[in-house]
Amino acid sequence: MAHILIVEDEEHIARMIDATLALGGHTSVWCAGGDGVPARIAEGHFDLVLLDVMLPGLDGFSIMSQIQGLDIPVIFLSAMQQVADKVRGLRLGAEDYIAKPFEPLELLARIDVVLRRRGQGVNLLEYGSIRQDLGSHTVTLAGQPVALSPKEFELLKVFLQHQNLALSRDKLLSMVWGYEYTGESRTVDIHVQRLRQKLDLMDKLVTLPRIGYRLEKLT
Repeated sequence: MAHILIVEDEEHIARMIDATLALGGHTSVWCAGGDGVPARIAEGHFDLVLLDVMLPGLDGFSIMSQIQGLDIPVIFLSAMQQVADKVRGLRLGAEDYIAKPFEPLELLARIDVVLRRRGQGVNLLEYGSIRQDLGSHTVTLAGQPVALSPKEFELLKVFLQHQNLALSRDKLLSMVWGYEYTGESRTVDIHVQRLRQKLDLMDKLVTLPRIGYRLEKLT
């Protein structure tokens, strides 16, 4: 997983981001202002930077201008939601621009996309005797291949990456089928049942009444 620099002046937001990153297996360091951040990034200790735009001292755009020559991915996190601001951030070289407020799972998903694009993401997910190889798009159970449909594969990845988290049906629909999906939530139930049967997850992939599902973390 990645070591990430959080540059955010609001402590409660920084703490939320830190907790979210920990759920995803990442480690992080927090800077509350922009002064000194370019030098800290240049030291090369971080795999990715989460950068607010409006900061005391150097603002996020100024920081980005100063680190353009460094090979480190940056994701802007900002309350500035105008298209012009997003375009400016991306033209400065940011990998992504996420408008506040954002959902923790969305942040983890966007980070995962950026790290994979940079060849830094984790390609092998494991859960007991289940091994999911994201590179070769294969799944094995106790060493034996298990055939999953594309959506079953993506759904399994979401559960393995978000263990012990309550995931609503709507959230699963948006993460696996896309935000524009207009089908019924029963689709999720059917795919979850198939995963339970194919991967022996009847006792671990639990139903949360009126909410959705949770994959219990192994102890």
